[in-house]
Amino acid sequence: MRGLNHQLKQLCRNNRDGSYGTQARRDRELTLLANQLHAAGYRGMGSHSLKPKHVQALVECWLSTGVAIGTIKNRMSALRWWARKVDRQNVVARTNDHYGIPNRRFVTGESKARSVSSEEIDRVSDPHVRMSLELQRVFGLRREEAIKFSPSYADKGHHLDLKASWTKGGKRRSIPIRSSLQRAVLERAHQLAGKGSLIPGDRNYRQQLRIYEGQTIRAGLSRMHGLRHAYAQRRYEELTGWQSPAAGGPAPKLLSTGDRPLDEEARLTISRELGHERASIVRIYIG
Repeated sequence: MRGLNHQLKQLCRNNRDGSYGTQARRDRELTLLANQLHAAGYRGMGSHSLKPKHVQALVECWLSTGVAIGTIKNRMSALRWWARKVDRQNVVARTNDHYGIPNRRFVTGESKARSVSSEEIDRVSDPHVRMSLELQRVFGLRREEAIKFSPSYADKGHHLDLKASWTKGGKRRSIPIRSSLQRAVLERAHQLAGKGSLIPGDRNYRQQLRIYEGQTIRAGLSRMHGLRHAYAQRRYEELTGWQSPAAGGPAPKLLSTGDRPLDEEARLTISRELGHERASIVRIYIG
């Protein structure tokens, strides 16, 4: 293994910021950056060797090869993390505008909502994976949250309390329990997991994630992140009384003056329930 690759691996092992998913994604991104720097002719680098010219070379490579803007921004986040950990944060400009990285287009006009029937879920043979999928469907959980979910901890009666160690970015959050369907799913989760989580006692998270991936593929289930989109769209209709733009409802600019505050409040509520800091991100889900 080349020196830079090895040192970045060590940096990740010694700084476990965020959830497992965040850590794994950062590790992959930093490995890619090290490989791209080597391919660009920057040999013999160490983790403390990062300079503005390296950042510029990477960005120019990404822009010239048509890498998606969202992917570039994720890689820039990994670069900034690297720079902070080696006390060279000034090497990377504070804004992406400095490098000519355009704004990400969040709204495509196409709904990414995904529905899944009970019959489809029943094709999954592992009971813990089936329960994770049900939780994704009725609460809009991310995959990692639904796998690590412990009903005895999370179920507070009128709301779910998600541990920071389950969530993206390590941000604890609350989701209301609003329906008899949600309550029924939770009762089944209690019966299955008892005092534990939806990771069986003889497995760890990585093992259960691989089982989840294999089981869903074999059951013909894909785009399970779309269950979060469907949750957001249902929630928007509950909160406002009309469908979201992604589901065929009116765009915000077409709403009456009286309806716009309700739209804005619904977006803030959904943003909090999905675990996002900015209401603007909700446009990805509901339009």
